Amino acid sequence: MSAMSPQLMVLFIAMMIGIHPISTDLFLPGMSALTRDLGASVAQVQLTLTGMLLPFGLSQLAWGPLSDRFGRKPVLLVGLAAFTVAAVACALAPTIDALLAWRSFQGAAMGAIVMSGRAVLRDGFEPAEAVRVMSRAQTGLGVLACVGPLAGGVLAEYAGWRWALAFIAGYGALALALVALRFRETLPRERRTPMHPVALAHNWVTVLRHPSFRAWSLLTLLTFAGLMTFLTTSPFVFTEVLGLSRLQYGVSIFSMSVFYIAGTFLCRRLLAALGLRKTVAVGAAMTLTSGTLMGVFTLADMAQVWTLLPTLWLYAMAHGIHQSCGQAGAVSPFPRMAGAASAMNGVLMMSAAFLIGGWLGRHMDGTVVPMTYGIWVWSVLVALVAWTLVQRHGEVKDVGEVRDLSEVPGA
Repeated sequence: MSAMSPQLMVLFIAMMIGIHPISTDLFLPGMSALTRDLGASVAQVQLTLTGMLLPFGLSQLAWGPLSDRFGRKPVLLVGLAAFTVAAVACALAPTIDALLAWRSFQGAAMGAIVMSGRAVLRDGFEPAEAVRVMSRAQTGLGVLACVGPLAGGVLAEYAGWRWALAFIAGYGALALALVALRFRETLPRERRTPMHPVALAHNWVTVLRHPSFRAWSLLTLLTFAGLMTFLTTSPFVFTEVLGLSRLQYGVSIFSMSVFYIAGTFLCRRLLAALGLRKTVAVGAAMTLTSGTLMGVFTLADMAQVWTLLPTLWLYAMAHGIHQSCGQAGAVSPFPRMAGAASAMNGVLMMSAAFLIGGWLGRHMDGTVVPMTYGIWVWSVLVALVAWTLVQRHGEVKDVGEVRDLSEVPGA
């Protein structure tokens, strides 16, 4: 069986990690309509977004070791098939409770797909190249993030939110067909690891104890927390507080995706000129500027679409830098445990996002404050981590890893 070309691998990585924004951004413009169509509260509607994040994160604890043991392709095929079935069920859901249940199942299936994308990156590329490859894949993710809100806005405005969910099902079916026909396994049999409980526990401890993993994972967690604050609050802030239509809101999300793509291009240029850690430091300055301006505009009672959007564009551009560097950095030290490292990174990000979304759902007050002040707080924390922990521990080196049970002390 011939190996995939590097270009095809980048395409698949982008497709895998891009399924997350497709599942969320495309659905955002139709969220406000759910309160009317299904008789749901704002908190229940927000759970259609945040309720899938916890199973998305926790499921990766199972998917990661499974992919390290049996390979990436079997896990991908199962995950994509389950994701597509769940997306169809979501589009047909008769009640808000049914929709929430199927979105949770969809999140668990999505965990297999996104985790595999990060693991495939480490399978195919050495650490120095992995960051640049992830940046290219994040560009592809940005393109998908552009398509999502525009398509979702048009569908929500003219056809209804169910058609937006049907579009997600179509994406899953297309990805399933492409993986079945063109994807070649990236994890050789000699690099697969056992699923013995002692070996798994040793692997988890090895990942969590690595200072580079902790630094990069904390960076990805915090920058994603700011984005999640925006995603959870903005459908209501932009349409009900600031007066945009669902289509106009979709265009606003599209504009942020454009700047996210610009951030991935900027990341590659900065990497060549400055190196990894200085690139992240520059991105952190952009993040902090964005959040601070947003907070100042709110304090000055100037929080309007025309003032908030430029600050969000800057945040999105910096997010493209942080995610490209952070996701690659988190898995790079673990060539034989990429699935486990990818899974742990995903668990940390999604668990935090779930908690943030749940808190925001209870504290929406009909103003811009939960969104703007929330992003301000996360931007400060991003800068602190980028300028301290990442600078101290951001260099990635391979570590000794469990290859068979005999290597585990006491096993």
